[in-house]
Amino acid sequence: MNEEKKNQVIALGRLGWSLRRIERETGVRRETAAGYLKAAGIGVRYPGAWGRRPPDTASKPANGVIPDSGSGTKTVGDAVFAGSESKPANEVIADLEGHPTKQTATASASEPYRDLIEQALTRGRNAKAIWQDLVDDHGFTGGYQSVKRFIHKLHGASEKQPCAIIVTKPGEEAQVDYGEGPLVRDPQSNRYRRTRLFVLTLGFSRKCVRLIVFTSSTRTWAELHETAFARLSGAPRVLILDNLREGVLKPDIYDPTLNPVYRDMLAHYQAIAMPCRIQDPDRKGKVESSVGHAQKTPLKGQRFETLEQAQTYLDRWEEHWADTRIHGTTKRQVAVMFAEEKPSLLPLPVEPFRYYQYGERAVHLDGCVEVEAAYYSAPPGFIGRRVQVQWDLRHVRLLDPKTGQLLREHLREPRGAHRILPEDRHQKTPFTTQQLLRRAENASDRIGVLCKTMYAQQGQAAVRRMQGVLELAKKHGSAAVDDACAAAIEIEVYDYRFVRRYLERKGPAPLTLRQVDPLIRQLSLYRDVIERRDQSQPNNNSSKEDDPL
Repeated sequence: MNEEKKNQVIALGRLGWSLRRIERETGVRRETAAGYLKAAGIGVRYPGAWGRRPPDTASKPANGVIPDSGSGTKTVGDAVFAGSESKPANEVIADLEGHPTKQTATASASEPYRDLIEQALTRGRNAKAIWQDLVDDHGFTGGYQSVKRFIHKLHGASEKQPCAIIVTKPGEEAQVDYGEGPLVRDPQSNRYRRTRLFVLTLGFSRKCVRLIVFTSSTRTWAELHETAFARLSGAPRVLILDNLREGVLKPDIYDPTLNPVYRDMLAHYQAIAMPCRIQDPDRKGKVESSVGHAQKTPLKGQRFETLEQAQTYLDRWEEHWADTRIHGTTKRQVAVMFAEEKPSLLPLPVEPFRYYQYGERAVHLDGCVEVEAAYYSAPPGFIGRRVQVQWDLRHVRLLDPKTGQLLREHLREPRGAHRILPEDRHQKTPFTTQQLLRRAENASDRIGVLCKTMYAQQGQAAVRRMQGVLELAKKHGSAAVDDACAAAIEIEVYDYRFVRRYLERKGPAPLTLRQVDPLIRQLSLYRDVIERRDQSQPNNNSSKEDDPL
């Protein structure tokens, strides 16, 4: 080392700089700098030892003369040693560099568990999970930092990237997301199957609710939110989520289109959803970190036989470790912060949310929409338009597609039934229905009579059935349908289903129900034959030749 660099190290040492800071600023190794400082009689302050031990100085009197165990003395100020052998200062410094002071190393508390730690590392477990397993299963009494340092010596440290911190008020915000869950045996296939991990993280306290499911849907996504709210005994005001299909139908940072079931469920709990910008996971970094924490710590390398077993294991870890940890950002215990945040959450409603199915339906000529093979009336003037429909086990609701206003609400009907409100019934025959009746008359007289009678008896509900009769005329021909309608009129069964089944019969179909055919003899002939047989039976004299049959 040149003289300028050496003087620079000595000057920084006199200013009280630590060896690590001198190494960072000058590029001189700490061991080398310590040798120069000791040779110059300057106290050495090791990293992390400030205030716990006095600086380590060379055993040198104030006059600058260091006693030597040999025959002579060494003078540091002149950089020349007097005695049996005289060495220049640079050679003395070289000797100090070649033999730096070594600290006595103590054995790590994790050393007896080396095999267990290495085996866990091969399975992908991280330091936190390994330490927790050692404490729970092997009675380990050391701290987490001991295990972390031991693993650091085995594999080295990984660099961490800086990230922004989003500060929220208590009860204001929560972040939700899906992640990859553990392997769980599927009861249907009896094979291990990858699950999905649902995580809800409160923004203030970092309290998490983690749930495991096999599959996801719109209703499952909403029900997981309800379960999380029940576990927290309250709901946050804002939900930050990704643009997954279960929650967002059309992503847009300014005006997203939310899934109706998910939107109404949150409205039931007085909460709102705010989807993130596409490919911007940093906005929900807290839940991303919570998902990774669960994947790397309790669930890494684990397999479970049932979902209940996996959820029980995860809940135990959540209560024992996740809630009692000191969070790295807040420097406070998660359970304590959640106790402060819990009163700020929105209270839960008395009744749970009633889930429904939704879709879009067209209003047909009879003024009804079809929902699961049943028909429900729409307001007048909506024929040919499309409306939004919501239905559950009890009700069917028709909504305006533009404003979302409730148009009609009906009770559920069985398949094939109609429910038409009195205000939706037409006082006069609609023009479209008149056109349909004229088409039936033009097809044939009997088809026209049947359709008119059906409309007179059933009203608007018969419009679809008249359309069905005309479709049968296209398929089987007007003559065949005319004969079927004649049979229906003859027995006074004015029903589309009778006409259809009549045409679907196999074999030659009779013209009417009162047929006259050469092969079918008159009933009077059978009567005469029976009377003659009765008269001749006592004498037993009759023969088959006398029998006209």
